[in-house]
Amino acid sequence: MRLALVPRTTEFYDLFTQAGENALEAARLAERRFRGFPELSVRQQDVKELEHRGDELTREIVELLNTQYITPFDREDIYELAKEIDDVVDYIENASDLLGLYKVEAPMEQAVEQCRVLVEACEHLSNALSELRHLRRVGPHVVEVKRLEDEGDRIVRDAIAALFEDEGVDPRTIIRWKDIFEALEDAIDACETAADLVGNVVVKNV
Repeated sequence: MRLALVPRTTEFYDLFTQAGENALEAARLAERRFRGFPELSVRQQDVKELEHRGDELTREIVELLNTQYITPFDREDIYELAKEIDDVVDYIENASDLLGLYKVEAPMEQAVEQCRVLVEACEHLSNALSELRHLRRVGPHVVEVKRLEDEGDRIVRDAIAALFEDEGVDPRTIIRWKDIFEALEDAIDACETAADLVGNVVVKNV
């Protein structure tokens, strides 16, 4: 494959902006699904469609990367960042899917709270990605994602501890909710990893 010598830098920025917005929309839909489940919930198919859109955007970034000789920052960083954003949406879709798969009667309060943290983390990640053209502006967003990841970890620990402390809880319920919390935690962790990658881009290029 012949690499193009004329840079298409703007296209990389546009695709990363779209990928960040897609992840944020997936997080918002998942939060609505958790808050309203099962009566007033968002359809899982709606979340799944955003997961497919994330796959498509990742493919477009990789295809563009494979055809460009000149890139806005390191090729490896572009690839890893695209992959990690895609992972965020994959984990969100998985957490949302588990609600229906496990036939949860009603979401735990801590799960809804963790969804809030996830949405905020995705908001800051999306903002950081939209500022890749202006790298000096992304720092506060990266810091905030790290703080939110710590907050998400605390929520998970407290929720799991509460489940085990209640002797009347069916062990199967504990297992189901543990899986759901871990899926949400995976999504927030992926946000942090993506934000760290953006931070690395700043260090290398500013």
